Amino acid sequence: MSNYIGTTGLVMNEPLIFERSSEGKRGIDVPKSDVGDVRPEEVIPTDLLRTNIEGFPEVSEVDVVRHFVRISQWNYGVDTGMYPLGSCTMKYNPKVNEDIARLPGFARTHPYQPEGLSQGALQLMYELERYLAEISGMDSVTLQPAAGAQGELCGMLMMAAYFSKTGKPRRKVIIPDTAHGTNPASVTLAGLTAVPVKTGHEGILTPDAVMAVMDEDTAGIMITNPNTLGLFERHIKEISDIVHKKGGFVYCDGANMNALLGIARLGDMGVDVVHMNLHKTFSTPHGGGGPGAGPVGVKKELEPFLPIPRIVKKNINPVTFPHPHPTPPLEGEGAKEAPLPQGEDEGEGGSSCIYKFIYDSPDSIGRLRAFYGNFGVLVRAYAYIRAMGPEGLRKAGEMAVLNANYVKEGLKSHYHLPYNQPCMHECVFSDKLQLEKGFNTLDIAKRLMDYGFHPPTVYFPLVVHDAIMIEPTESEDKAGLDGFIDAMKRIAEEEPELVRSAPHKTRVGRLDEAKAARKPVLRWRPSVKG
Repeated sequence: MSNYIGTTGLVMNEPLIFERSSEGKRGIDVPKSDVGDVRPEEVIPTDLLRTNIEGFPEVSEVDVVRHFVRISQWNYGVDTGMYPLGSCTMKYNPKVNEDIARLPGFARTHPYQPEGLSQGALQLMYELERYLAEISGMDSVTLQPAAGAQGELCGMLMMAAYFSKTGKPRRKVIIPDTAHGTNPASVTLAGLTAVPVKTGHEGILTPDAVMAVMDEDTAGIMITNPNTLGLFERHIKEISDIVHKKGGFVYCDGANMNALLGIARLGDMGVDVVHMNLHKTFSTPHGGGGPGAGPVGVKKELEPFLPIPRIVKKNINPVTFPHPHPTPPLEGEGAKEAPLPQGEDEGEGGSSCIYKFIYDSPDSIGRLRAFYGNFGVLVRAYAYIRAMGPEGLRKAGEMAVLNANYVKEGLKSHYHLPYNQPCMHECVFSDKLQLEKGFNTLDIAKRLMDYGFHPPTVYFPLVVHDAIMIEPTESEDKAGLDGFIDAMKRIAEEEPELVRSAPHKTRVGRLDEAKAARKPVLRWRPSVKG
């Protein structure tokens, strides 16, 4: 494939909005005040008035429109092209999800609206909890965490609260070296101590390694499956048994759940707690600082410690929250109809069924955040699950695994593959072969931009030196993957100086990233140009 989406065509430069300023220009016509001359400080608290921006821009409407449209054209996103960030699952987001999230009844609902006027929203959240419980193999779910990292903290706090209630607090949590970087941070924030453990030579955790550090002072293990090498932790059931025999819990970082959808359930592998990134696995727009959602699923032992408030349906015990039946919407025939379980509603068809928040949960770790969660993200995830159904979710997982293995096989002749075995949703290479020619991982990532592709994740996971981590997701077709593979092969064969000096076709050339991180310019002043 020789045609790439990268181009040397029209790329407009754009100055800062301050530099577009010309005295006297106005973008709007403000009606004349009918209350007389009033100074801002007379009606606005002085601590809210901005006085520290010199030379506030004076621009016309066309200046403003062209400025922000041109800047927007510099962006790269999943709607622009392939976004192969490893361990991030940057999949395409179906636009129907956006339409559903923007329905007035969802988009305009107020978080302080009474429960009696929020039955649709509460029903959606209640059913989403049940769907996620079924998909992950958990007994109960909270939607409250605002992101995966907050979900991790939620899980650690519940584990710590459980042992505190027994009167025998535990202080340690085992974390493999293939964990996500937020894992040890979450452990520390919960007042626990991370105990690192190395993976085996095959890139997965061995039962012997866990057995060597697991004791009665260890609250549990925090494992990622598939791990950050894109490999399935095939000993996870045996590892779970080791941890459980010592009275600990198994926490799974569910950031990589996209590889397991409809194929395997973490709860069936012995996992007691898992967070699920709705903004990854369940196709909500991802990146740019949020918002996200990191629901947490738990087994029955930890249910009493879930955050409050809880969402219940009338006549369900609010403390033990039993599940006398499986979740019907995601299994068997009639899944698309999503019938409400019998015995839980008060009228035919569930027309008088009441959903509500409950706060009476004495063992709860309390609130994690204001309100209940990032509702728009929850709506998108609900729409995605309902549209896909069980068969569609499984197909997504299968295609994610197939695509990653296709990329792995296509590139292993040109790049060093530390773990040459079938992968799950992502594959990890290194620059070992390219270092012999005189360029490295960062150079490869920069050069890839000239071909019109966003670079993959680089230098992570740390267990692979100079890692190149690629996750194509299920969104990409064969033609797109072939283009990416061809570009990577061409880069591997190019002259070192050409790669080291890349990118060449972007709006700006290679930047001094170290200086940008250490000496950022965060505010423009007339004396500072550019």
